[in-house]
Amino acid sequence: MSKIKANNPKLKSWIEVPKDSEFPIQNIPFGIADFGNGQVGAATRIGDTVINLYALAQLGHFSGVINDPHVFNETTLNRFLACDKKVWSAVRQRISDLFEEGNTTLFNDSVMLKIITTSVDKVTMQLPVAVGDYTDFYSSIEHATNVGIMFRDPANALLPNWRHIPVGYHGRSSSIVVSGTNIHRPNGQTLPKGASSPVFGPSKLIDFELETAFITGSGNKLGEPIPVEKAEDHIFGMVLFNDLSARDIQKWEYVPLGPFLSKNFGSVISPWIVTLEALEPFRVSGPKQEPAVLPYLQTTGKRNFDINLEVFIKPENGEETRVSRSNFKYMYWNMSQQLAHQTVNGCNIKPGDMYGSGTISGPTPDSYGSMLELAWQGTKPVKLNDGSERKFINDNDTVIIRGWAEKNNTRIGFGEARTTILPAK
Repeated sequence: MSKIKANNPKLKSWIEVPKDSEFPIQNIPFGIADFGNGQVGAATRIGDTVINLYALAQLGHFSGVINDPHVFNETTLNRFLACDKKVWSAVRQRISDLFEEGNTTLFNDSVMLKIITTSVDKVTMQLPVAVGDYTDFYSSIEHATNVGIMFRDPANALLPNWRHIPVGYHGRSSSIVVSGTNIHRPNGQTLPKGASSPVFGPSKLIDFELETAFITGSGNKLGEPIPVEKAEDHIFGMVLFNDLSARDIQKWEYVPLGPFLSKNFGSVISPWIVTLEALEPFRVSGPKQEPAVLPYLQTTGKRNFDINLEVFIKPENGEETRVSRSNFKYMYWNMSQQLAHQTVNGCNIKPGDMYGSGTISGPTPDSYGSMLELAWQGTKPVKLNDGSERKFINDNDTVIIRGWAEKNNTRIGFGEARTTILPAK
């Protein structure tokens, strides 16, 4: 059993929680909700009920926990994330206490409940943070190996640096959007097979990338690295992440400086940030790292998390087909190593910065995290439930990523990262 009181699997809420809900009282994620009537602010969720955190703060329920209740009266969570880990934990515990079965503080006040709680179908979830900076890593050994086999020498699929550093690149934060935002197929330059000159037009090879991302809270000063053993003190929580890619644009542009237009036309995250604390019971050991990494990247204990991940494709007017089932536990490089490497040169991070895991592929073909791998460069089309096939994503296809961790009859989930690919403009 977890030592964190709010994680106790025996806890129950007086708010109704449907069976197999991803949002039991043990979750308590954080997001930004538009409650209607001009009310936009910080929220959490239990079952199918969204809780207005600013309303709770105005009533004094976070007294002694957080100094400024107005941190919840913002259109992003950045000010709350700027608080330290002890504050995040105390706020989560106070919410747990208020909504635990047997606590009548709010249960008997029907007037206050109408102010504090709203059905999830009556709110519109917003992008939870203002993403200042965004890094995308390349940390799945299965994915990196698959790509290396396709595009380089199969006998040397991994580049020499891959097992020594968490490889990453700086992406474009302005095009990160919340689940439910649809993305137009991008235009750009591509080099048709056999051609000597590029052409301009819509990308023909739109792909999803099954990822998670972590979001940082309290930062560091420029020039002061974050030691790997303290990295988790700076990580607030995780979201699901679909880092859409235009493979044909990418192939033409990525040498010598890496992805550019192929990666910055839209990336989709789930609206709820699940705290690292809520995921504590689901820790597992990661893959053995060989050769041994340099001392500044060496970690002890269980630094990976057992999070089930699924990807579905839904054609226009059709039903969903699950095309991939993977797990975050396969990641070769863990989040602590990623953040330690990001800052070892003195790079400063800020509240709300986001760090993508990179495509999460598992060891079997049905666990690959992209269409590039699932259809193996288009040579093995993926069949959908309606009988149609996909090599990549078609116009008006909806891509849905879902994820959850489960143990001791407790399921902690993220909701969805959903987007529909619209025709190019």
